[in-house]
Amino acid sequence: MSIATAPAPTFDDVWRGLMQLKDAQIETNKQMQETDRRMQETDKRIDRIAKQMGDVSGRLGEFVEEMVRPAAVRLFQDRGLDVHQVAKNLVAYNDNGQLESEIDLLVVNKSTAIAIECKSNLSIDDVKEHLERLDCFKQSFPQYGDYRVLGAVAAMVIPDSVGRYAYQKGLFVMAQNGETILIKNDGKFNPKTW
Repeated sequence: MSIATAPAPTFDDVWRGLMQLKDAQIETNKQMQETDRRMQETDKRIDRIAKQMGDVSGRLGEFVEEMVRPAAVRLFQDRGLDVHQVAKNLVAYNDNGQLESEIDLLVVNKSTAIAIECKSNLSIDDVKEHLERLDCFKQSFPQYGDYRVLGAVAAMVIPDSVGRYAYQKGLFVMAQNGETILIKNDGKFNPKTW
């Protein structure tokens, strides 16, 4: 029996194979560069959309503030809290000039202050952040040191679980109801005091 062997490749065969490999690598590099360029364009589009979404979210939060602000005094007076003023966007800075705390709306009288956080879509993280702000409120805003400080959250969208969480933590829960804002807490609610 004889075993057939393939003829050894010639120099021209090897050279032609190398040139084909080189051409394939050049084409692959071009495709990779095009893919990179498209990915960069996509990243820019995503960044632009994310910025626009952030702008929209911020504007929706401002919209909620503008819905809550005119109703806040009446809503809390209906709850037996004799408040009569609303301040918007209270900001406190530390000794280094860095932002220390910010309150969207503050409803006050001579002895009570209610700090309201306004969001378009309220999350548990938003509630936790507001609770942290309330814990430091009197330090950040010492002019209210002798006040009874209460907290509230307001939003266009409040998932039931988030509303329950805020309620359990002692916050008033303010939500949109048609064209108006209402306080969702029932008569058994006992607000936490800071």
